Amino acid sequence: MSRIGSKPIIVPEDVNVSYEGNLLTAKGNMGELGINLNSSVDVSIVDNMIKVKPLRKDDFGKSIWGTIRANICNLIIGVSKGYSKKLEINGVGYRASTSGNKVQLNLGFSHPVELDIPSGLTLTVENNTLIEIKGADKQLLGQFASEIRAKRPPEPFKGKGVKYADEIIIRKEGKKK
Repeated sequence: MSRIGSKPIIVPEDVNVSYEGNLLTAKGNMGELGINLNSSVDVSIVDNMIKVKPLRKDDFGKSIWGTIRANICNLIIGVSKGYSKKLEINGVGYRASTSGNKVQLNLGFSHPVELDIPSGLTLTVENNTLIEIKGADKQLLGQFASEIRAKRPPEPFKGKGVKYADEIIIRKEGKKK
């Protein structure tokens, strides 16, 4: 029995949910998102509540049950409230700026790194070193934030690089004489 999968999802009043075939779509204040559901689960929408039940009783059916329930919950929260992630840039001369649909990162390379901002996400830069990404799609937001961080991950000696705002960098001691 899945503890996550057995919990019902409560749909807020400002979110419209429709389920046709294997496609579940939700529309709310932050936009519209859809998810293709696996045929090994049964989804029922009754009185602003979504319940997910497995059709198969094998290991795959049980494992996909909680995953699909979590993905539907992320979809509902995304279209109603949205998600955000904050990144910090540490280092002398390291900075970020936005222009149109691109973010430009100066991270100590011989050239600036430019990334296209995916549609559905908004990116704001404060003080050239704080990046805040907002959007309705949790997976897309996390993927884009990890792509930015991967351009210059934080190093353990001086802490230079791009890190999540809530990330703790374990510092190492330098060389000893």
